[in-house]
Amino acid sequence: MLSVIIIAKNEEKKLPDCLRSVKWADLPAQAGEIIVIDTGSTDKTPSIAKKAGARVVKFTKGTFSDWRNKGLREAKGEWILYIDSDERVSKKLKKEILSIINDRSSTINSAYVIPRRNIIFGKEFKHGGQYPDYVKRLFLRSKLKIWEGDLHEEPVFEGELGYLINSLIHIKHDNLHDMIEKTNRWSETEANLMFDANHPKMNVIRFCTAIFREFSLRFIKQKAFLDGYEGVIYGIYQVYSRFISYAKLWEIQLKNNKI
Repeated sequence: MLSVIIIAKNEEKKLPDCLRSVKWADLPAQAGEIIVIDTGSTDKTPSIAKKAGARVVKFTKGTFSDWRNKGLREAKGEWILYIDSDERVSKKLKKEILSIINDRSSTINSAYVIPRRNIIFGKEFKHGGQYPDYVKRLFLRSKLKIWEGDLHEEPVFEGELGYLINSLIHIKHDNLHDMIEKTNRWSETEANLMFDANHPKMNVIRFCTAIFREFSLRFIKQKAFLDGYEGVIYGIYQVYSRFISYAKLWEIQLKNNKI
């Protein structure tokens, strides 16, 4: 049996499509269970999940690692698939996952990486680091131990790691307003993590080199401009996002008399 775990908060617009994408009724197998970890919704997210047949578990404490660990504790399936409310599982990916979990003759891998197709501004990006954008999401439950990390969480598991061919579809960003709001939230966490790790004092040279490295990564190495004007806008946004994280680190250092 497969347990599908979805992390959601105030996702009444995106959650219905996500839930429909993990319905296995159209294929010769069943998903087993769908668990929505609600991290503090104030909209219709919980009722939408329940109406779709999902089990809703409210858990507002902590970070993504804590929420994914809560899902692990709640899951009853032999296999666990983690997806977010802004992601979709295609029919081809469903079939690939089912071929793995239904093959009891030999389990070579205990965890799998899934590529993601990122949709930004309504367009699929192929450059700027947006594809294949691998994420670890499918696990043999008995081998998955814990998720760790406050910002970019990572799973700790036993056994070998495999790679799936078919992709998750990720509706990553619809508009600049949401992107900037997300940057404002997560840059705070990133800045605090850098401060706790005793990052060197920020100065003009460090600001300039950080911005140059991000620009070089996005536009020279990853060729963000090949995704058209949307790619250019998003590449510049990523440079801006990196700058904000370091600017907030500077602010924290200033408040703590580290500058």
